[in-house]
Order: sequence, then C-alpha cells, then structure tokens
Amino acid sequence: MTRAPLAAAVAALAAASLAAPTSAAGQFWRQKDAGPGGPPSDVVPDALKDVGIEERLGEQVPLDAELVDWTGKKVKLGDLLGHGRPVILSLVYYDCPMLCGLIMSGEARAIREMGLTLGKDYDAVTISFDPAERPALAGERRRGYLQSIGLSDLTATGWSFLVGPEASTRRIADAVGFSYRKDPRSNQWAHLAAIFVLTPDGKVSRYLYGIEFPPKELRLSLVEAAGGRVGTTFDRFILTCYRYDPASRRYEPYALGIVRAGGALVLVALTALIGGLVWRERKARGPA
Repeated sequence: MTRAPLAAAVAALAAASLAAPTSAAGQFWRQKDAGPGGPPSDVVPDALKDVGIEERLGEQVPLDAELVDWTGKKVKLGDLLGHGRPVILSLVYYDCPMLCGLIMSGEARAIREMGLTLGKDYDAVTISFDPAERPALAGERRRGYLQSIGLSDLTATGWSFLVGPEASTRRIADAVGFSYRKDPRSNQWAHLAAIFVLTPDGKVSRYLYGIEFPPKELRLSLVEAAGGRVGTTFDRFILTCYRYDPASRRYEPYALGIVRAGGALVLVALTALIGGLVWRERKARGPA
C-alpha cells in the first residue's frame, strides 16, 4: 500500500475554506519555516488530521452496503455493479461550497469528451458521505450533471446519485482508502480530490487525482478495468504501448510494449509484402 500524493492540495482544504500548497510525494502537508523561533517545519492543520487517500488496488468494495438512491429507493451497492461494465465511483457531499462541485464538473467534462457511452460501456456512481443529506438533494445534483453531459432524459440509467447512513458510506470509503472528517469550526467536510475506477465486479482498479480528469486517462482506465471488453481495438492496442505509472499518476509510454507493437507491425508488413510478391509471380506465370 502506498500513500498517494496530493494532485491538488488546494482541493483538500477547499471544503474547510483553507489554503494549502502542493506537497511532496508521500506527504499531505508541509508548512514552510517562519524563521528562527517560528512554527515547526511539518505541521498538520486540525482540518487535515485523519484526511488522506491510501491506495488499495484490488480491494473489494462492500457490495452489501445499504444506500438510498435519488428517488428514495433503498438499494445495495452491489445492485449498481455486476452488469459487466466498469464503474466510475466518486465520493463527495452535495452541499459542498466548492471542492466537490469542481470534482464533479471535472468528471462530467471527461465523461462528455472521452467517447465511451454511459450506461452501455460503463456506469458511474456518486455517493454522498454526509449522512445528513437526503435523496431530494441527490436528485437535484443528478439532474444538473446529466444535463451537463447532454442527457435530457432524467430517467436514463447509468449514473446513480446516492445518500446513505454513515456506517455504509464509511465502509465504502474505507475500502478505497478514502479518509475524510468534519471540521467543527467551519462545519464543512475536509477531504482530498479524487475519483476511483472499479472493475465490473467492484474491485478497485485505478485512482485519478485532482479536479480535472483528462478524457484519454479516464478512457484508458475504464478499458483497463474492463479487461479490454469496452472501447475499441485501438484502445486495447494503446494499452500495449502504455502502462500506468504510479509516480506520475498517468499512462506513460511503455518501452517493451512499443517494441512488441512495432515488431507486430513489421511482421504484418513483411507478411503482406511476401504475399504480394507471391501473388505477382503467380499472376505473371499465368495458368499452370
């Protein structure tokens, strides 16, 4: 297990109305020295204590966790998975003054631009971790984000917005290594900015950090989580040449994959060339 670096530290404190600089890998906060006699070099603000993301790739999310959807219907998390499609999971709270809206807007933009079909190639599940929030607010947020990706039919399936008791949302958050807490001074929730990609059977496949999610990165994450069962042949070819780099948190060119792909192309070209030469020779000879 590795401690994930902050992709956007300002996002971590937006919910608590604080400001933070980008941290080094493996750290969530660093405050510069104020000079002799100043504060210590490493100080964690109260709002960020017990807040972070610990990557748990391959961890199973609790399929029996009980939630309530935007219509007020009780569901289990497993009811929204297991359809043979990968899932984008986002953990937010709907009444967030800034950060969660930025995360959700970034997710909606990536969904709109990445070229896969919601509800056919993949599903999306958004869960509020604030136990005080109700289905009506979930429905209001769902309506807005579906419209933002060009879906006017609000009965369309594919993107579920849910609320639930703290016991359920904590179990789900713990499974993906997402830690959050309420700041008593601001009465807001402090948390980091990330979304999670799950396999069709509900195992953690990929973490995407920040408030902007490049459509190519999200698309490749979904293709990878589905084992190549979604997307195009070209997407699967790209995954042969690219591998996810935990250090950069991006898909980077994979040298061995590029060599293999290049070798395959050369083999195809040689086969075509030899076939063409044989065909021309037989044609020149005429009928036997």
